[in-house]
Amino acid sequence: MMGEDKMREAEDSQVVIPLLAEELSVAKRRIVTGRVEVATICREREEQVDELLTREQVEIEGIPGGKPVARPPGIREEGDTLIIPVLEEILVVERRLFLKEEVRVRRVRGAQRHQERVNVRRQDVVVTRYPTANEEAVESAAAGVEKQTPKKEK
Repeated sequence: MMGEDKMREAEDSQVVIPLLAEELSVAKRRIVTGRVEVATICREREEQVDELLTREQVEIEGIPGGKPVARPPGIREEGDTLIIPVLEEILVVERRLFLKEEVRVRRVRGAQRHQERVNVRRQDVVVTRYPTANEEAVESAAAGVEKQTPKKEK
């Protein structure tokens, strides 16, 4: 019991009085610094559209053939014209192919300028920030300065 002997000696020569004891406490808190408002604005403006449009048309023309053929002619092209033979079988004492008509299909290309006024939209975002009273107090305390009102100049 050596520990008790030392305590008695300490009691005889010294008195220990506990004055302060520290305790650790951890807590969380939520700080609201302000609010933000977000809005969209849609703006519309008129713009001129100036564009070259390409157009393609087809002309169809029937040309009478009226002549016998030994075998069916094939579809062919002459320049920009597509020629499609139309055949008819005519009963004679013997059968012969008779070219009745040719259909000619020609491509005709053209261009014309097209102008039109159209509306174009654009959206912008407006952000407005409203500080709370707590935020103003925190900012002032952080700066170490009280809020001052500006003086009016005469």
